[in-house]
Amino acid sequence: MSDAVVAPSIWNITARQWLILVTVQLTTLLYGMSITVANVVLPQIQGAMSATQDQIAWVVTFNLVATAVGTPLTGWLANRLGWRTVLFGALAGFTVSSALCGIANSLEFLIAARIGQGFFGAAIMPMGQGLLMASFPRPLHALVTMIWGIGAVFGPISGPALGSIVSEATNWQGAFLMIVPPAIVATALTWFALAGHNERRRVSFDWTGFLALACALSAAQLIIDRGQRLDWFASTEIVIEACVAAGALWIFVVHSLTTHRPFFDLRILLDRNFTVGLLVAFVMGMLSFTPMVLFPTLLHGLRGYPESLIGLLLAGRGLGNLASFLIVVQATRWNARYALAAGLFLQALSGWWMAQLDINMTTADVFWTNALQGFGFGLAFTPMSVLAFATLSRHHLAEGMSLFHLIRNFGSSLFISASVVVVIRSTAANYAILSENVSNFNRTLAWPSALGAWDPTTSIGLSQISSELERQAAMIGYINAFYLYTITAALAVPLAWLLRDVPKEKD
Repeated sequence: MSDAVVAPSIWNITARQWLILVTVQLTTLLYGMSITVANVVLPQIQGAMSATQDQIAWVVTFNLVATAVGTPLTGWLANRLGWRTVLFGALAGFTVSSALCGIANSLEFLIAARIGQGFFGAAIMPMGQGLLMASFPRPLHALVTMIWGIGAVFGPISGPALGSIVSEATNWQGAFLMIVPPAIVATALTWFALAGHNERRRVSFDWTGFLALACALSAAQLIIDRGQRLDWFASTEIVIEACVAAGALWIFVVHSLTTHRPFFDLRILLDRNFTVGLLVAFVMGMLSFTPMVLFPTLLHGLRGYPESLIGLLLAGRGLGNLASFLIVVQATRWNARYALAAGLFLQALSGWWMAQLDINMTTADVFWTNALQGFGFGLAFTPMSVLAFATLSRHHLAEGMSLFHLIRNFGSSLFISASVVVVIRSTAANYAILSENVSNFNRTLAWPSALGAWDPTTSIGLSQISSELERQAAMIGYINAFYLYTITAALAVPLAWLLRDVPKEKD
C-alpha cells in the first residue's frame, strides 16, 4: 500500500518554514517603519540642525536615491552570495545605519546614515517575498503573501504613529533608535532561519549595465523629489538630471539587449505574467501611499486637526487591510484575476468617494474612505504577487523580485510627486479664479448676508476673505488629486485580464 500524499496546508508546514515566515514578517515591518518615520520628525530635525527647507529635504531624498540604487543589486547578490548571506548582511547594515541615524549630531552625518539605511534596506522586501515564494509550495503562496503583506502594509502606517509618540516623549533621535532592538532580533533570526539557503551560482557582474541603471534611477529620483521645489524644467539642475536619466536609460537598454551577460536578464520580460505583473505593480505603487501623503496636509492645513487625530483617522486604512485579509486568500484561490480586478475597482471607488468630499468633511468620511482604500489595496496585493510570479522559474525569483519592487517603489515616488503638483497648481489656478469675484463691482458682495462677518472695505476683512478663498482653492486642488487617483485605479482594472490565471492545485 503506497503512502498517501499530504497536500500542503497551514497545518503541516515545518517549524523552519514558520521561522522563515516570522523572520520575513518582522524584517518587512521594520523596513516599512523606517521609510515613513523620518517624515514625522523632519520638523524637529530641521530645528535641531538649524537647516533650511532644501537642506533638510536631502534626509529623505538621499535615502530614496540609495534605495533606488540598492534594489537592482538584490538579484545579483542573492545569486552570487546566497540568500542567507545577503539578507543577513542587509539587516546588519540596516541595523547599524538606523543606530547611526539615532546618534547623529550633524546634518551631514545624518544624511550619510540615511544613505546607508536606504542602501542596505533596499534588499529586505524583495528578498523577503522571494524567500517565501521559494520556501513554500505554490498552493500556500496566497496565504504566506497575505501574511507577509501585513508587515508590508502596517510598517509604513505604524512608523509615523510610533515615531511621533517616541519623539514627543524623548527627541527625534528616539524615533530612529526604536527600530534598533527589534532589528537586532530580526538579524539574529535570519542567520538561523535561512540555514538551508546558501546556494550560490557563478554570475558575472555587468558593471556597464549596473552603472547605467544606477545613474538613470538616481537622476529620475532626484527629478521626482526636487522638481516641484525647483519649478521643474525651468531649473538647470532638473534639465541636466533629465538628460542624464534619458542617456543612462538608453545605454542600459541597448547594452542589455546586446551583451551576453547583462546585469538584468531582460529575457524574463518574455514571461507574460511577470511583465503584466510589473505594470500592475507600478500602478499599485502609485496607489499605495498617495492618500497617506495627501490627507495629513489636507486635514491639518484646512481643518486644523491635531496630528494625533489625523493618525487615528488614517488608521482606517489599516482596518481595511485587516478586513481584506479575511477573504483575500480564498478569493485568490477561487480566481486570482477576479480578486485583483475587484481590489483595483474598490481603490477607484474609494478615490471617487474621496473626490466627493468638501471642506466640511466629517471624521467618519475620512476614516471610511481610507478604510475602503485599504480594503481594496489588501484585496489586490496578494493576487497581484501570486499571478506575477506564478510562471517565473525559481532561479529567476531573486532577480524578478528586485525588479518588481524597484518598479513598485518608482511608481509610488512618481505618483506622489504628480499628486502634489496637481494640488499646488490647482490651488493657484482656482485661487486666481475665485479672487476675481472679490470686487466692488460684484453686486452680491453688497448684501451683508452674503459676506457674514467679512468686511471687504477693511484690510482685515480682505485678509479674512483671502484666507477663505485659499482654503476653498486648496480643497479643489485635493479633489483634483483624488480624481487623478480614481482615474489611475480605474484604468488599471483591465490589466487583470491580461494575466494568465494560476493553475489550480488542491490544497
